[in-house]
Amino acid sequence: MTTQVSGAAEIRGALVRLRRATGLPVAFGGLVEPGRSRVRISELTGTATAALSALAVTSGNGLGGKAVALARPCAVTDYSLSRQISHEYDAAVAAEGLRSVLAVPVVVRRRVRGVLYGALRTAQPLGDRALSAAVQAARDVEQALAVREEARDLLAAARPEAAAGADPGAGSASGAAWEQVREAHAALRALAPRIADPALRAELLDACGLLAFPPAPARRVSLAPREVDVLACVAAGATNAAAGARLGLSPETVKGYLRSAVRKLGAHTRGEAVAAARRAGVLP
Repeated sequence: MTTQVSGAAEIRGALVRLRRATGLPVAFGGLVEPGRSRVRISELTGTATAALSALAVTSGNGLGGKAVALARPCAVTDYSLSRQISHEYDAAVAAEGLRSVLAVPVVVRRRVRGVLYGALRTAQPLGDRALSAAVQAARDVEQALAVREEARDLLAAARPEAAAGADPGAGSASGAAWEQVREAHAALRALAPRIADPALRAELLDACGLLAFPPAPARRVSLAPREVDVLACVAAGATNAAAGARLGLSPETVKGYLRSAVRKLGAHTRGEAVAAARRAGVLP
């Protein structure tokens, strides 16, 4: 699965939310093509024709290209008559019957990654409510892409260490490397629930499983996903409050999951629970 495909799913969901929040009849958007300075319109909702589908919008051209070049929202009241933009895409916009249009860039790590558009088929100002909703929709996409990239960076860093088979008791160098694996494991467990894409979330959780030692049959234990998440945070040294902040849970909820995990592992303290989870192959 590529970031482009996953990002398209996030764009699609943001456009649906944008129309629902504003009542705009048309919304569309797409991602910047890898290695190129143009956006490919891939997601459309409310359109009556295929005129905008797969349209390539070059940075600086048209309304969306202006939003990409400036990395800020832009809007026009009457697209075809506007003197604020260039008019390379007038034919496609006219074929769809669009007049008032706004464009908001999706910016991740200071780089424009895509554009969301909202539009009316009448020439009237798009108010602050529509613009604010479009900006919020873009922020949602930005967060999803940022989480996905962070997760993949962690996977890339963790997998070589895991493949090296670092033994936590084999010396200071290996011990330090294994601590990095454990920190990556805890971070991945915390990130997974925030991933909207089910396939990518499953991929992250599978990767977490690869970072732990396979358990002997007698050591197998069944823990709920959230119990593992809490144990991973505790293993990384987090308090209940810190684990809750990382996982989006209250400290009391964290305490409940930890208490359940301690019981299932036959332990008496959080430290014993972490050690038992490692022996069982639940944690690295």
